[in-house]
Amino acid sequence: MKNNYMRYGNNRDVISLFSGAMGLDIGLEKAGLNVVIGQDFEPACVETMEANKRKVLGGDIRNIAPDTILELTGLHKGEPFLICGGPPCQPFSTAGKRLGINDPRGSLFMDFIRMIDCIRPRFFIMENVKGIMSSPLKHVSAEQRDVNDPEQKLGTVLDVILSEFEKLKYKTVYGILDAVNYGVPQFRERFVLIGSRDNEDIFLPFPTHFQMHQNAEYRWKTVGDVIKDLENDPGECGTLSNDRKKYIHMVPEGGNWKDLPEDLIPEAMGGAYESGGGKVGFYRRLSYSQPAPTITTAPAQKATMLCHPKQDRPLSVKEYSRIQQFPDEWIFAGTTAAKYKQIGNAVPIGLGEAIGKAIIATSDKAASIETKRFRGTSVHNKIMNAMILGVIYA
Repeated sequence: MKNNYMRYGNNRDVISLFSGAMGLDIGLEKAGLNVVIGQDFEPACVETMEANKRKVLGGDIRNIAPDTILELTGLHKGEPFLICGGPPCQPFSTAGKRLGINDPRGSLFMDFIRMIDCIRPRFFIMENVKGIMSSPLKHVSAEQRDVNDPEQKLGTVLDVILSEFEKLKYKTVYGILDAVNYGVPQFRERFVLIGSRDNEDIFLPFPTHFQMHQNAEYRWKTVGDVIKDLENDPGECGTLSNDRKKYIHMVPEGGNWKDLPEDLIPEAMGGAYESGGGKVGFYRRLSYSQPAPTITTAPAQKATMLCHPKQDRPLSVKEYSRIQQFPDEWIFAGTTAAKYKQIGNAVPIGLGEAIGKAIIATSDKAASIETKRFRGTSVHNKIMNAMILGVIYA
């Protein structure tokens, strides 16, 4: 397979699927790649891409032929450097012999793999929620049910995903990456799967930023680093109800509902007061001196609140965008709610850039330094192990 596509060895063109607001794509471009087309089903996402002068193919990916994408980009089978995307793994059908509700074979994932199979890019990136690594397959069809094993163990969603890519003869590496370790001012864990058509030595990017470092440039970035200058000019912003504003006013910087006066907590929390779980998102106020928690799609909602460190309001659209590292000039289309959703669902730019650089280093065979030195290897190993703490390999 490799020899068939050698004439495309210098290509750096990327096809983006399930592109959303193009967070991953901007990161890949910062790494040195060229995103030639985006695709999404959501009208607001399509409008965002168009507003930023990007070539975009809107509509349901289930109805899109791979040849259509190749025609729009002027590329040929085997020519694209990379296909990237975060296909939702919820099923859209339980027809036929599909395993059902938790089986990625009954989901949009299969349309992502259909594109990989037909277009044959040199590499692919699939990103998703971290729960995909442990989500079990819970439902089976009548034809596949073992009557002698009512607790039939079918493996995980990830098992199926990996087996599908194995059928396509793509070498894969995967794990959980936390965006904070790549210069993003936010704790955000995402599942990342990288594939190589030509059996190249792919790897997940090593951390570039750390909680402790003698050089400030390489320490974790904080909320204050990226939004403090917007405090008095936040721009477009959601609103809190009067009740929520009353309670958030009592919460100190970096706090949440647990910091409210004890006698007011039952009233403030309502029905959630008696529920289980940590409820950390209720009346949550960010801290300038720390990275943000994972950005949600609705910062003004009671259970997913992300309020300004000093002011009694949710983070603004621009502050949200800064934390996800979008350029200030990037245009988000749609309602305020639609903008929050697009930003909240995006891959942070810094994480996308790190993934892109790792793939380019692989393609250029420049990821490591060959050496014959053996003295001091224990010291080197300690440094390597410390770096790997930020990358979870399965």
